[in-house]
Amino acid sequence: MSDDARRAVERVARTSYGRLIALLAARGVGLAAAEDALAQALAAALRVWPTRGVPDLPDAWLLTAARRNLGHDRARRSTADAGVATMVLLDDERAAAAPIPFGPIPFGDERLKLMFVCAHPAIDPGSQPALMLQVVLGLDAATIAASFLVSPAAMGQRLVRAKAKIRDAGIGFVVPPATSIGERTAAVLQAIYAAYATGWEDAAATRPGLADEAMWLARLAVELLPENPEAAGLLALMLYCEARRAARRDPVGRFVPLDRQDTTAWDQAMIAEAEALLRTAARFARPGRFQLEAAIQSLHVMAATTAVPPGALIALYDRLIAVAPTVGAEIARAAALADSGAPAAALDRLDALAERAATHQPWWATRARVLHLLGNHPAAAVAAAKAVSLTDDAAIRAFVAGGGLFN
Repeated sequence: MSDDARRAVERVARTSYGRLIALLAARGVGLAAAEDALAQALAAALRVWPTRGVPDLPDAWLLTAARRNLGHDRARRSTADAGVATMVLLDDERAAAAPIPFGPIPFGDERLKLMFVCAHPAIDPGSQPALMLQVVLGLDAATIAASFLVSPAAMGQRLVRAKAKIRDAGIGFVVPPATSIGERTAAVLQAIYAAYATGWEDAAATRPGLADEAMWLARLAVELLPENPEAAGLLALMLYCEARRAARRDPVGRFVPLDRQDTTAWDQAMIAEAEALLRTAARFARPGRFQLEAAIQSLHVMAATTAVPPGALIALYDRLIAVAPTVGAEIARAAALADSGAPAAALDRLDALAERAATHQPWWATRARVLHLLGNHPAAAVAAAKAVSLTDDAAIRAFVAGGGLFN
């Protein structure tokens, strides 16, 4: 098999999976049928492209092939692989020339529409964001599991149950009524943020464009939900983070923590946009998770140039944990406590999270720093070594292994 053809198939599967599934599901077929049809089209591409060449519009080729697969009965699709390949060959020229209809719709994008479908009230609320990440953005169960701090096996079972619910309940790819959009929004925003965080942490660029795609979806959500301050807060949060992307590594690729970054490398236009969004959200006087997380990032920006009152950051974390007691927020609050001169209190908070965060790299990294501040250097070294083992980012591994947490 041609390596170029295989890489092309893998690239399309990574970057366009969710859009293709959304377009296939929009034809009124079940989600499982759409996934099966696309899987067959990808398999056909692996057979056909090495000999015929990669088409100019691979997304369109796959969409046409998958739609043709949907037109055949299940028995024929499962027993006639050669026939499918022949069908694809005959339709190759038309598929390569057919643009994918990603035109304007009420949701602005078929992917956003499918995310709201995945937030159907018949589906377990705890499974909805994970389902969106797999179906709409094409992430695998192991990657999604890491975002939600569960095992890949548990996440796989959760996704299987959610898809079974869609099938058994006959949930179709239909626009939710306006009265139900609001109740589905929280899960959609959570999934968009999880996608962005996955792309943000993907230093090896194994999922190119994921962070940009999440940013695009967040902008669409703000347009769709102008009266929802959490949508504006989410976009603001992502913009604050994105503004610092270039400063996260020094010129030779070494990791640079937030408090040591060159602020002249921050994107000031993004920061200004984030500040404007946060002010707009604040006018609704309904603070939520993403607004508070954005406010914390705003405080970090302020601290780079202005003296921030002691305890201001901890106070924001207290408000955040009151509305969204996530493991990440608890760890960040513990770090803020340690940096404010209360490492013993920080260690107590980390100990309380041990069962939930034992495989979470930031917990071990924060624990290492806190133990170092307390003078327990042997235990700090053990925690740092564990933190090194839990990240695939070579720059972060080098930073922690080199004692960067203790400087």
